[in-house]
Formats: sequence, C-alpha cells, structure tokens
Amino acid sequence: MSNHAKTLKPKVLELELPDAAEEARINAGIAADPDTFEVSDAQFKKMRGRPVGSNKTLVHIRLDNDVVEKFKATGAGWQTRINEALKKISVA
Repeated sequence: MSNHAKTLKPKVLELELPDAAEEARINAGIAADPDTFEVSDAQFKKMRGRPVGSNKTLVHIRLDNDVVEKFKATGAGWQTRINEALKKISVA
C-alpha cells in the first residue's frame, strides 16, 4: 500500500483504502478474469431475499432465552428446527 493511501479511522478498526494506482491494478485484474461478469441492477434485485415461490413469512417473535440457547446449541439450522417443532404442535 502506498504512503498516499487514504486512511479512515472508525471507532474500533482502521481501514486503509487503496490509492488510485492500486485501485486501477485491482480493477484491471478483475476485468482480465474470464469468470467475472457485471450484474445488472435488475439481476441483483432478483438475487436478494428469499427465492421466488418461498412459502415463508418474516415474523418477529420473543422466545425465552433458555429455549433459544438450547436450539442454538444444536448448531446451524436452529431456526429451521424451531419451525419444525412449531409445526409438530400446530393444528393441521
């Protein structure tokens, strides 16, 4: 990193930004990569959020700490397991 790079100092960490020459080298490398492609705004918008056809609704719910801790202790996918537990007790 050159001595002319800008430095931003947020509260906790220091971020050193590339200078114009280094930014140009980075962009040239990206442009030369055959696997790189530009995503249009419309494509990017489609990539965000839940997949089309998802049958899930975002809700906010308060659960007891011990319940959440027990599900989290089971590892990744704990929210899905809470959903499955609720399905078991819900009226069909």
